[in-house]
Amino acid sequence: MVFVIDSNIEMANCVAKACGDCVVKIFHNAIEAMQALDNCLPSLIFMDIDLTGPNGFSFLNEVISYEDTSKVPAVIISDLDLSKFDLSMYGVVGFLNKDTMKPEDITEYVTKYTQ
Repeated sequence: MVFVIDSNIEMANCVAKACGDCVVKIFHNAIEAMQALDNCLPSLIFMDIDLTGPNGFSFLNEVISYEDTSKVPAVIISDLDLSKFDLSMYGVVGFLNKDTMKPEDITEYVTKYTQ
């Protein structure tokens, strides 16, 4: 299962579609996604940092505070340039720029982390 967290509905749907046959749950804010983690653990999380309500960094801080969720890899999808920062301690395994990413970029992460 893959979580997609983005307050932009169109972007979330595009990312979900690029995940192919994977089961995808879309969330439009960090609070909904955190509540869902109580019931199921995804294989991979795609998320924006600029979310409505608590931002993506708040979500990542919460995720790493629990043993089971801290092992879930996350890919940041944003128009912010965060590639210069080492966010691996938050489980971040990659960055995709919203303006330049392609569906294949999503598929590559899905293949690598959901098999």
